[in-house]
Amino acid sequence: MAFTIEELKHKPVADLREIAKGVEHDSVKGYTQMNKEHLIGALAKALGIQHTHHDVVGVDKASIKARLRDLKAKRQEALDAHNHKDLKAVRRTIHRLKRQIHKATV
Repeated sequence: MAFTIEELKHKPVADLREIAKGVEHDSVKGYTQMNKEHLIGALAKALGIQHTHHDVVGVDKASIKARLRDLKAKRQEALDAHNHKDLKAVRRTIHRLKRQIHKATV
């Protein structure tokens, strides 16, 4: 049966160990002693499961990321100058841009 990383993350450790029991692969050897995080990684490797990446739709991610890099430099300048007014404005702008990317992620 084909699984995804998300499906494996939502299964209890006992179920993951049952799945590992039926898999013949070097990465799942010692599955009875593995914790959930290690077991998910070993199963993903043994079953050839890749992590799926999300896409950003509706915004220009590259331009937002470039703007974020500039803002992070301004944030550091404000920190060094102890300019709290500018620091707050820059932090809010960074937060807003990150949220914009997050909301556009599908």
